[in-house]
Amino acid sequence: MSRPVVTRFAPSPTGYLHIGGARTALFNWLFAKANGGTFLLRIEDTDRARSTPEATEAIFRGMRWLGLDWDGEAVSQSANAPRHAEVARQMLEAGTAYKCFSTQEEIEAFREQARAEGRSTLFRSPWRDADPATHPDAPYVIRVKAPLDGETVIADRVQGDVRIRNDQLDDMIVLRSDGTPVYMLAVVVDDHDMGVTHVIRGDDHLNNAARQMLVYNAMGWEVPVWAHIPLIHGEDGKKLSKRHGALGVHEYQAMGYPAAAMRNYLARLGWSHGDDEVFTTEQAVEWFTLEGIGKAPARLDAKKLAHLSGQHIAMMEDAALVAEIAAYLDAAQQPPLTDAQAELLQKAMYALKDRAKSFPDLLEKAHFCLTSRPIAPDDKAAKALDDEARARLRELTPHLQTASWDRDNLEVSVASFAEAQGIGLGKLAQPLRAALAGRMATPSVFDMMQVLGRDESLARLADATQ
Repeated sequence: MSRPVVTRFAPSPTGYLHIGGARTALFNWLFAKANGGTFLLRIEDTDRARSTPEATEAIFRGMRWLGLDWDGEAVSQSANAPRHAEVARQMLEAGTAYKCFSTQEEIEAFREQARAEGRSTLFRSPWRDADPATHPDAPYVIRVKAPLDGETVIADRVQGDVRIRNDQLDDMIVLRSDGTPVYMLAVVVDDHDMGVTHVIRGDDHLNNAARQMLVYNAMGWEVPVWAHIPLIHGEDGKKLSKRHGALGVHEYQAMGYPAAAMRNYLARLGWSHGDDEVFTTEQAVEWFTLEGIGKAPARLDAKKLAHLSGQHIAMMEDAALVAEIAAYLDAAQQPPLTDAQAELLQKAMYALKDRAKSFPDLLEKAHFCLTSRPIAPDDKAAKALDDEARARLRELTPHLQTASWDRDNLEVSVASFAEAQGIGLGKLAQPLRAALAGRMATPSVFDMMQVLGRDESLARLADATQ
């Protein structure tokens, strides 16, 4: 295929953007980017009863959070219904489709008899080759003519050649008796009109490809390259369902995973590049090929996601981290950072991000720079601030007041004081930690003092030793 690559993601707006749909979107986005192509978004909203504007907006939000920017405007499938019906009538005029006047009762009677006789229940319409002069003045559907013998070969870039006997394909309805197009026709017409060259989607659509090829062939259109990717299973190896917990992309954002980590994780659900586990989005674009997609179902792994999340947090620029944390707080419906908190958080990031697995984890460690005086110590911190500890901190304070306020000198000053007191550094670090943060799980006390600055650090020590 010599045409420029065009891929599409075509979700139904009947709920949130789930994890499987997000991975499909990512694969289409990566393939388009890797080949200098175009990535399109189509909202398949033909099911008007179940489609909602809220669900459409949820899809947009999920895509934007993941950074999967689409080219041009998102297309509404329902808006193209007149075009879909027009194609059905073109097939009718060309003789590749026909009017079928069989009623639902007649079709069901045929199937009941076939079941009773042990025959195939695949309906063969008696109107396929009927003389138009015999057509009654009655409602009809339009069916595409399927080949009666031979086989249809789906040349799939992931699954290999998939062969389906043509005697197993029925004459698919493309236009209902009320003049509305069916989904299977709409998909093909939209893909053709949008210039889609590669259809990358879940392998639950694999059987649809054979039926959709009936429309491509009937219209004389070029069939796209198929790539049907295995579905995602839960950690128990079973098909994903609500019992597996968080399935919506919005839930992963609200749990505090960076978008880059989520892209990395989703890419590795069914695709690989050698033994590479942790990689940037730029590397994924450079490496992505359809040949890298495996045939076996991928399996969710919360531990792997947490590991990747930690790796990406450590890799991120400090300013970008603060910006994404602000978006996380909004998604998690938590209070936003003040400008002063954001500034101090960015200053502290060097001491926070190396061991954090998620944004909540990072923010817990950042409590010391997000809280304000007077600091209420938690139970463990309160125990570390007993009378003896407070006395030591009072004696230490004059040494800190005259110390040069950088991390190395602060550590030397505190260590020298501890040695003079004949105690281990830990005996001093614990109450220092409690006084500065009100918590015991924090970064190094010297990092905290450097971030907080001389005045704030000494003020917190004064509060704790009163």
